[in-house]
Parts: sequence; C-alpha cells; structure tokens
Amino acid sequence: MLRSDALDRATGAKVLIKPEVLQRTGSFKIRGAMSRMALLTADQRRHGVVAFSSGNHAQAVAFGARLIGMPSVIVMPADAPALKIANTRNYGAEVILYDRYTEDREAIGRSLADQRGLTLVPPFDDPHVIAGQGTAGLEIGEDAQSAGLRIDAAMICCSGGGLTAGMATALTELHPKVQIFAVEPEGFDDTRRSLDAGQRVANIPGARSLCDALLVDKPGALTFQINQRLITGVLTVSDDDVRSAMRFAFEHLKLVVEPGGAAALAALLARKIDATDKCVAIILSGGNVDPALYAQIVTGRA
Repeated sequence: MLRSDALDRATGAKVLIKPEVLQRTGSFKIRGAMSRMALLTADQRRHGVVAFSSGNHAQAVAFGARLIGMPSVIVMPADAPALKIANTRNYGAEVILYDRYTEDREAIGRSLADQRGLTLVPPFDDPHVIAGQGTAGLEIGEDAQSAGLRIDAAMICCSGGGLTAGMATALTELHPKVQIFAVEPEGFDDTRRSLDAGQRVANIPGARSLCDALLVDKPGALTFQINQRLITGVLTVSDDDVRSAMRFAFEHLKLVVEPGGAAALAALLARKIDATDKCVAIILSGGNVDPALYAQIVTGRA
C-alpha cells in the first residue's frame, strides 16, 4: 500500500492506496486471469483460451497465456484504447475486434470457444477469477492489520463486480466492521440500480463514459449475489470527477491512472462519502491509458 500526505489533507482521512497500476500488465486483472488459467488441464492448455474484454482483462489473459505457453484469442471492442489493443497483440494474442454497441461480445467469445475448442476465461463472473481479484483485498487487509490499522471503509472501482466481490469477501473477513462502497461511472450504474431493484438490471443502451474499463451491460450473476450480501452501497462519479482524480494522481501521487482505474479515487476526492477522521482504503485499479488522451486530461485540455 501507499500513503500520501496530500491525499490525507485533501480528504481529512487516513487513506490506504492499493496501486494496481504498478501490477504486471498494468492492472489488477492479472490476479483473476492467472487464478483461473492455473487450473487448466494439459489438454485445455494445448487448445488455448479465449476472453472478451475492453482491454485490461485482455492484456492479463494474453500475458498469462504467454507465460504458461498456450495460444490466446481475445475479443475486444473496436473503440478500445489503441494502447490496450496493441499491448494485447504484443503479448502474443490473436485479437478479434467487434462493435460494442451493436454486437454481443459474450456470444462471439462463446462461439469461438465452441468452434476452436478454446477454454473461456471470463472477465468477472467466475469463482476462480473472483478469488484471484480478492487477493488485492486480502493484501490490503493484512497490511492494515500489520500496521495496527482498522479499515473503516473501502472504495472499489466496479464494472462487472468481480473485483468488488473478491475484495469485499476478503476485507469483511479481516475487518468485519468495514463499509464497502463500489464506484461506478454515471450512466453505467448497473450495480447500484440492480441493488435497488433486488435483481440484475442492465444499463440503458447508448450511454457513454470516459471510463472504458468499467462499461459492462449488467452485473454478473455470481458477482451480484456476493455484492448484494456484502457491500454497503454504490457511488457514482462523473467524467469530470474522474479527470480531476487522474490529475491529482499525476501531480501528487506521481502515478499514471487510467479513467476507470481512477473511479475510487474520484469518489473519495469528490466527497461521495464523509471520510473525515476515518481510515479508508482505495484501489487504483489500472493504468493503461491512451497517451494522447492522458496528455489532454493532465493538462486540462480534455
């Protein structure tokens, strides 16, 4: 974990930062991908894996497959950041592009799995992927205990809910009184609306957000069951909140954080909860941002 006097002063809290931007492949996704792929049989490894992702899970699966020595096919939206597509290809994956607004990535991925005998590695709705993501929460909780700290609240960037479910499971075990807040972009608050409805609800088609890593249709079936039981609430952040958080991370933390990866920090800085005098854990979940977009954001031109 990292600490920052500037962030503590800005929020009035004692903030514990989990910098997954420094993780291999630049995001937390390598945790879940390797957790799932480590269980593949020799025959499954020979045929290879397929995944669908806007970028971070794509890179993690491609990189993990290369480490293990097996082929990978990744289905990615055509409008994903060019850096994420390039990195995925550089890790040795075959990349298949699709239109996120008119095509179904899950259907494409499952069709490829059937046609080629590939094993699907889901981005979030899988118990082994969730367990892998949960190791980030386990590390935060154990490090806090070692430092003699009790975590009052945790803020977690949320898309399909795998990271939230895994971290919530670990943190509530180690710190039973912790409040868990998922953070979603405005227009993609499917977890919040699903919790309100008591069932999974999809986002309204046509919504747009700067946070490309957090744009899913609806929560996973398994992740929703876990999060429905464990999390305190869901916070939403605007694109402007996210831009401000990315600039703060650049100026004060000296870290490059992508839009989706900055959501939890954005919620904290925008005071979506009262963090005064509390110990708050946040995760910077990814740092794979298009260089041109990043330059525009940190200079205030976007």
